[in-house]
Amino acid sequence: MRSLGLLLLCLLQFSCSSQNESKINGVSFVANPDRANQSHVNPVLDIGANYAAVMPFGFVRNLQDPGVIFDTDRQWFGETKVGAKQYIEILKKNGIQIMVKPQIWVWRGEFTGDLLMNSEDDWVKFENSYEKFILTYARLAQETNAEIYCIGTELEEFVKHRPEFWHKLIGEVRKIYSGQLTYAANWDEYKRTPFWEDMDFIGVDAYFPLSEMREPSVDDMKKGWQKWKTALKELSNTTDKPILFTEFGYRSMDYTAKKPWLVDRNEMAVNLQSQADALKVTFEEFWKEDWFAGGFVWKWFIHHEDSGGVEDNRFTPQNKPAQEVLKKAFSEFN
Repeated sequence: MRSLGLLLLCLLQFSCSSQNESKINGVSFVANPDRANQSHVNPVLDIGANYAAVMPFGFVRNLQDPGVIFDTDRQWFGETKVGAKQYIEILKKNGIQIMVKPQIWVWRGEFTGDLLMNSEDDWVKFENSYEKFILTYARLAQETNAEIYCIGTELEEFVKHRPEFWHKLIGEVRKIYSGQLTYAANWDEYKRTPFWEDMDFIGVDAYFPLSEMREPSVDDMKKGWQKWKTALKELSNTTDKPILFTEFGYRSMDYTAKKPWLVDRNEMAVNLQSQADALKVTFEEFWKEDWFAGGFVWKWFIHHEDSGGVEDNRFTPQNKPAQEVLKKAFSEFN
């Protein structure tokens, strides 16, 4: 009888530990004009993050321009190769694992998913430019032993019109980089991404609309997640690949769950509780699922003391109730 009791206790402990298995608890570590130092990393450690996305940038003049400009002396330090390397090194020194996630910024903030060239010649020029951009940072990811490399972010028209290029690009990246690969598909794009079989994670920027309400309840947002969650699980099962939220987050404002992707400068009323509740719901819905790898909260600034705060209606959870939600969830699944 005593041995049976011990067996049941072991099974219970195994069950609990499998539910709370380690996840990717990441922050999107925003590029800055300054070098990162230990005081910038300590707040990341304090919330218990075990991953950071380091995001060097390339720039495109408009949605039809066939050139990616990157790693220039006109960029902020953290947006360049030298800066990204310095960020990676100090984060890794503190035991934080890395996803290198080079991204494109289109002048005036136009949506990268709409990048669309006007001719075959322009497509070839753009492909050559983008490949140089991505292979440059693939080499950096390899050099710094980054755990994950993201080959693109929200580039639906580019992916849709040039699928052969993407398959070739993945092959070239694999020759350089030996870690795990993903692509950050927008929330309304990921079902049409044609190369998930070549990735290690199905990357999704998870700005799914959950509720039309000004101040949605936890139950409202849980209900809002169900159709999206079912579709994500089905794709994971079909491809035998885990889902990774390459970005997730909510603004601290009214209607935060209506259009979570909004990056405009609107003056919507600050709503700290809705942001905290939306993050709490996301953790409760996904972090216990074995088909789900984790995610990177959008976004985390290096000057912590000057970031976010109770009058800020932007995405960062810093110095808001949402920060405590992160800390609690990260500690549970670390």
